[in-house]
Amino acid sequence: MIRLVAIDIDGTLLDSRWQLPDRNRDAICAAVDAGVEVALVTGRRYDFARPVIDLLPCPVTAIVSNGAIVRSPRGTTELRHLLRREVAQAVLDAASAYRDGAALIFDRPRDGQVVFERIDWTHPSRRGYAERNREFIVEVDPLESALTEDPIQVMFNGGVGPMRGLVDLLRALPSSPGFAVAVTEYVERDFSLVDVLPAGCTKGSTLTEWARRQGYGRDEVMALGDNLNDLEMLDAAGLPVVMGNAVPALLERGWSVTASNDDAGVADAIGRFVLGA
Repeated sequence: MIRLVAIDIDGTLLDSRWQLPDRNRDAICAAVDAGVEVALVTGRRYDFARPVIDLLPCPVTAIVSNGAIVRSPRGTTELRHLLRREVAQAVLDAASAYRDGAALIFDRPRDGQVVFERIDWTHPSRRGYAERNREFIVEVDPLESALTEDPIQVMFNGGVGPMRGLVDLLRALPSSPGFAVAVTEYVERDFSLVDVLPAGCTKGSTLTEWARRQGYGRDEVMALGDNLNDLEMLDAAGLPVVMGNAVPALLERGWSVTASNDDAGVADAIGRFVLGA
């Protein structure tokens, strides 16, 4: 019996136009009505995930920033894992060649949640994010001077090739035991996100921590995802389900596969494995 369903947002819950299919919305609320806890587990920070959460007319838990923060359906912080500022400083120092795509993310009420050294508002891959988050973004030069408190993460973005180079650089650093690296790739768009988080912090580790706190066994947890940063979450669940549009690294795992995000694969998986429909 599934008692907790963990659902990634982008590429999983939302379709390729970043819309919430009605079938997904209805299936999630049907699961909640049946007594199942639903958690949206995303690389987005809380206020960036909030517009999606607000589309659901039923209470859901939010595990955001790739596992760094857990918020209740009421929006209260239940768990928080921050990156030590000296570790963030070391990462910025080592990754100076990638500074144009770097940002610091903080757990703050509104202003200054996202800090860039400078923003290119015309960049085709970054403009959409910057516009949607304009009210939360500030520019601070140099970026290191914004480290007045422990951040949630250091975030980088750029083309897939350069970001893979960055990941190799970060994982080879002597200080690498002090942080975790989460990668999200969109090869067809040549765009990648690299998040540097507290050591041991992943979607999977926090899902496991939350499930234990809520009293759920591993076999009572189902997870749905599509990208590389979902790997640990899927591995942590007793029932991992991969989207039909998932990256090859997930599809090759032999896990259950549902329909794509454009075909309401989340609804199909909930109907099949949770509601018995």
